[in-house]
Amino acid sequence: MPNKDVDRRLSPLPSVGYVYRTSWPVPTGDIGSQLQLRLDGVARYIQEVGAENLLDAGEAEEHPHWLVQRTVIDVIEPIEWPNEVSFSRWCSALSTRWCTMRVDLVGNEGGRIETEGFWIAINERTLTPQRVSDSLIEKFASTTTEHRLKWRPWLTNLDHFDVVTPFALRRTDIDVFEHVTNTAYWHAIHEVMAEAPDVCRAPYRAVVEYRRPIQYGEDVSLRWAHRDDDVHIAIAVDDEVRAAALLRRL
Repeated sequence: MPNKDVDRRLSPLPSVGYVYRTSWPVPTGDIGSQLQLRLDGVARYIQEVGAENLLDAGEAEEHPHWLVQRTVIDVIEPIEWPNEVSFSRWCSALSTRWCTMRVDLVGNEGGRIETEGFWIAINERTLTPQRVSDSLIEKFASTTTEHRLKWRPWLTNLDHFDVVTPFALRRTDIDVFEHVTNTAYWHAIHEVMAEAPDVCRAPYRAVVEYRRPIQYGEDVSLRWAHRDDDVHIAIAVDDEVRAAALLRRL
């Protein structure tokens, strides 16, 4: 690991500042065989809550496109179906072109999942980072004192692996930029979780860092290895790692 950030607990809910809140019931399409909310469902939810948050803040029209560089999901206690989930979203650090956004999921009937995403504001024409508005900075800065956020990878690419298996893409895995959606990467993580259930008993952490986009038609492989108590994962095209991931007990 390049630094110790991957070991730290996520920041707590602030007592002051702009926190967006919403809720909805867990649908049956997002649960696994144990009637627990799957991680791909969590990834979908935090993206939808983010879109709602921008609308609520009055920033959706000026900042419609965001790219996620890293997603952290800490399953403190599984959220089981049936359940109503309450979401809280706030900024935990920011700069002028990107930010880390915390989203906590709390089940009304029990369960808690804490998440953090590193989000980059994207210019639709150039597909490069763009400066966010002063009004967005003012709102998001109200919940954090870290206003000079820099990107630091938490994970290193996997060089040696125990298992290699192909990972097929579907056309429904592709987004508006013709890249694989964030959720599809979590489908791959679930394939590994099924082979390493001992690591994925709550509380546990799952991290995905995105290196380069994957496009439909590319030959994708899923590679992973047990290292001590962790599972290290690479989602690769040929020998190039397009995303790195980690599963570990908290």
